[in-house]
Amino acid sequence: MFNKGNFGNLMKQAQKMQKKMKKIQKEIKSIKVIGESGAGLVKLTLDGSYNCKKVDIDYNLFKDDDKEIIEDLIVAAFNDSIRKIKEKKKDRISKISNGIPIPSDLNFPI
Repeated sequence: MFNKGNFGNLMKQAQKMQKKMKKIQKEIKSIKVIGESGAGLVKLTLDGSYNCKKVDIDYNLFKDDDKEIIEDLIVAAFNDSIRKIKEKKKDRISKISNGIPIPSDLNFPI
């Protein structure tokens, strides 16, 4: 029933998968996404570790002097960035999983 050869092959496959996951983790860390809201009036750039790298707010938003609108647009742009990072993570992980279902919300240490 138990075959040492099969177990050895399984271990080799697990090691290959582990190497691929480390590579993917590095790729994910270097991802840069731009989340937008208000038809591009607010843009946030995040990296794959969810660190905000840049905030770009169109000057025209300050003319109305409406603090709440600007705050809402920043939140929406941030959430858009998070969604994009999750999509990219899911895409990269699915490329190495070879049909093995891996939860898309699985957080790999980066």
